Parts: sequence; structure tokens; C-alpha cells
Amino acid sequence: MNGPSHEITYQALFRGPSLCFPCDERGEVELDSLSDSARENYLYARAVVGVEYAYPSVSQRRF
Repeated sequence: MNGPSHEITYQALFRGPSLCFPCDERGEVELDSLSDSARENYLYARAVVGVEYAYPSVSQRRF
């Protein structure tokens, strides 16, 4: 199996979509593998944890 085996999810605290990104089992995201818009969303979600998004959870990806 190639590629990330897990995903990190930022659940929206209020209205709006939750955001999911491929990661390793420790929740580390390879920023260079994301598109520009996905990278911006990821960095934004990280910056507003506790304000707009809950603390992220890491789970095994379903294929």
C-alpha cells in the first residue's frame, strides 16, 4: 500500500465543513503533497483549533 495510511480530521465547532487530510499514524501531514488550497485549509484549521475547529483526531484511512 502506498501513500498515507491515516487521516487527520478537524471537526467544525459551529457551521461549516469538517476538514480531512492524509497523514501518518502520528498525525503528521506531508505539506508538499497537498494542493495549494488544501495546504491553506490545513494551516488555517491548525491556527484556529479551539475557535472554529475542535482538536483534530487521527484515524486509519478507509479504502
